[in-house]
Amino acid sequence: MSTTSMAKGTAMPVSLPWPGLLALSTAAFTAVLTELLPAGLLPRMAPALGVSEARVGFLVTGYAVASFMAAIPLTALLRGLPRRPVLTGALLGFAVSNAVVALSSSYVLTFTARLFAGCMGGLLWAMLVGYAARMVPAERRGRAIAIVLAGITLALALGVPAGTALAGALGWRTTVGALAGLAVLLVGWVRWRVPGFAGEAPDARLPLARVARLPGLPAVLSVTLLLLLGHQVMYTYVAPFAAHAGFGRTDVVLLVFGAATPAGIWITGVVVDRHLRATLLGALALCAAVMPALALYFRAPAVLLTSVALWGLAFGGAPTLIQTALVDASGPAHADVATSLQTTVYNAGIAAGSLTGGVALEKLGPGALPWTALPLMTAALVTVALARRRAFPPTRSAQVTPQC
Repeated sequence: MSTTSMAKGTAMPVSLPWPGLLALSTAAFTAVLTELLPAGLLPRMAPALGVSEARVGFLVTGYAVASFMAAIPLTALLRGLPRRPVLTGALLGFAVSNAVVALSSSYVLTFTARLFAGCMGGLLWAMLVGYAARMVPAERRGRAIAIVLAGITLALALGVPAGTALAGALGWRTTVGALAGLAVLLVGWVRWRVPGFAGEAPDARLPLARVARLPGLPAVLSVTLLLLLGHQVMYTYVAPFAAHAGFGRTDVVLLVFGAATPAGIWITGVVVDRHLRATLLGALALCAAVMPALALYFRAPAVLLTSVALWGLAFGGAPTLIQTALVDASGPAHADVATSLQTTVYNAGIAAGSLTGGVALEKLGPGALPWTALPLMTAALVTVALARRRAFPPTRSAQVTPQC
């Protein structure tokens, strides 16, 4: 065992293990692209599988449900095994699933392959943040996590549109097959440049319930849930809100949000290790502040687009900040289990936020969406403000984190 002190002014600059972190970022990219690409291929996949476009859409739903259900049990089952073989096993699972989807003409077989991929996704998301945290000293942890999570933004901003365009040029089966090939290549990259870590020793393996009760962890999970609830209330129903505002270009609204997100990630990567609490408070305050602006001045296009850009900027960095706080609270040794809990909470927030927004839209109309999101985002902000001792301390400089 060794320790890394984060005493301010004493830590020497440490270069980041870029090849390994970029491999993990590419794994995040591959997982997101595997999950969402069928949404862009609905018109092409439906005739090939002999089903409606709605049923092809269920391939995305099935993946998400499997990921939600599998994250905690699979992580708990495999937590004692060496980490790199588990990581490469999940990536090989993506390769097999995508290969089956690329070759299958049976909807049942394709759906089964997607469920399997979802299980691999739940396992992978529980590992990536903890893996990045163990690859660097504690004082560089936030930046390492930001690099890994940037793969999500790259997949959303470039991967899905590029994959959809490639399917138009070469066919959807070729595109999905190429994604399987990427996963295989990534296995080699991980084995070459990502270090191996031991699994949790039996005598150090905390029960799942005890991990969930570690000091600070309940507050971090609460902030995750509240933020995703508020975010999804608005984001899921951007189209009807844009129409309500008299701004018919939903694609422009989403483009502005998506373009601002990488800037939020970049800013977060620069400041997260020194100013996590202050940055998260600022991001959540900005998320909350744009909601009244959207509610009151929605008919002014300049206000609408500026508010959406600020929302994307603030939300872009929030996952990195929250996940860094999660690893700080759990410690790298328990990060996989803690992240599996957060993955489940994250998906629950997405589902519940979409449901809440749908009820508000149906009962009160699009104008009620920002007012519905506002108290949820404000509650997340208040939780961070109050949880200053364990979950979101004013400084991380006094922490001494054991590294195995």
